[in-house]
Amino acid sequence: NSRAISLLSQLEKINLDTVLGESDSARYVTSKLLHLVQSQEKTKKEMTSKGSTGIDVILSTLEVKSFNLYGGGFIAVLHFIITKHMYFYYICGGRRASVLVTKGGTHVLLQLLLTANKSSPPNEELMTLLHTLLAKIGPKDKKIGMKARINGALNISLNLVKHNLQNPRLILPCLQVLRVYSTNSVNAVSLGKNGVVELMFKIIGPFSKRNTSLIKVALDTLAALLKSKTNARRAVDRGYVQVLLTIYVDWHRHDSRHRYMLIRKGVLQCIKSVTNIKLGRKAFIDANGMKILYNTSQECLAVRTLDPLVNTSSLIMRKCFPKNRLPLPTIKSAFHFQLPVIPASGPVAQLYNLPPDVDDVVDESDDNDDAETESEIETENDDDKDQHFKNDDIETDIDKLKPRQELGRPIEELKMYERFFPELSENFQDWDLVSKEPTPIVPDANLSGPIVVPTASEE
Repeated sequence: NSRAISLLSQLEKINLDTVLGESDSARYVTSKLLHLVQSQEKTKKEMTSKGSTGIDVILSTLEVKSFNLYGGGFIAVLHFIITKHMYFYYICGGRRASVLVTKGGTHVLLQLLLTANKSSPPNEELMTLLHTLLAKIGPKDKKIGMKARINGALNISLNLVKHNLQNPRLILPCLQVLRVYSTNSVNAVSLGKNGVVELMFKIIGPFSKRNTSLIKVALDTLAALLKSKTNARRAVDRGYVQVLLTIYVDWHRHDSRHRYMLIRKGVLQCIKSVTNIKLGRKAFIDANGMKILYNTSQECLAVRTLDPLVNTSSLIMRKCFPKNRLPLPTIKSAFHFQLPVIPASGPVAQLYNLPPDVDDVVDESDDNDDAETESEIETENDDDKDQHFKNDDIETDIDKLKPRQELGRPIEELKMYERFFPELSENFQDWDLVSKEPTPIVPDANLSGPIVVPTASEE
């Protein structure tokens, strides 16, 4: 009997009536619901509780064409339901976003995005609300990237960013949505072909401390896009590896109070993504990246809060450093393994005669093109999973790592002891233990006395 339930009942009746004159009633109900969800946490809990139809009623209302003019109000209601209100967001915000996804909210919002994009120019307020809501529910819907591509909504956010670079309020939620879309590898390739990589570099550079939240989101989006080999090669071909290193050095020099550590880490994440391919590692070394990251890491060691920067820099340097097989008789290695005999000719002698700077480990990371263009890989955005760099030089076959055990005596000499261990050679499953008498064991001549074997009756 609460006020929210009463308003939702009125909204259901309005949905059943197709008369356009009911628009005033829809506007009234919308304003009242919006006021309740803004001011009362109880109303949010009521509308998203188990068995409640509040979300269903609002979504069905958004699908009615006659209410497109007032869709912004209902979208704002959904936004305030799942957005944070004091500390309740950390308890209920994620669950409420999942409820909205379960009710089919993603499909409805994408359809509204297509409808709103048809107007010229698009309603800025409505577009901001839609993208903000999609960015919040996107991580809860693993199929949002595929749904956006199928519905044709993939490039709407990209076009808004292209035409509104001077409007941070609008492009910030658009970038957040692009970041969610980019977790799908097929979307990342498609967006890369439409120039999204070049667009991200227009936002993150040159160095500026204005709109730092926008730069942080753009870096996260770029890092997700560069996980695609196609986009990484495009970035290398345009010389963006040197640009990333320059941006990182600028932030390192100007961030003396370490207030923008997340931005510096975002730049490193982009470098780590682009160095997943051989061309990226070569471009990183050619741009003097090893020296830059080593020197900046040395300066960060004294500050404990900058440990994430040091760890990420170490991962990048380990990944890009030329790999050589052991034994390594050069100054590259801290250990020296001297072979007892080195043939005058052969593969070992050829490795020893190579120049010190040659990488003698075959790198097949670029042999295959993007597999993501043929199959979809749906994953959530978790930066920690990328920190484990695969090293092909480490042997993982357990059989090869086990030492071979050589017998001290020939197998023929050991057969004389076979009768003492019948469980190793005989099949006891067919034995009738009651009637079958065990085979008497003849004592060995070397033993001091006979071995007495009890019969079945004695047992």
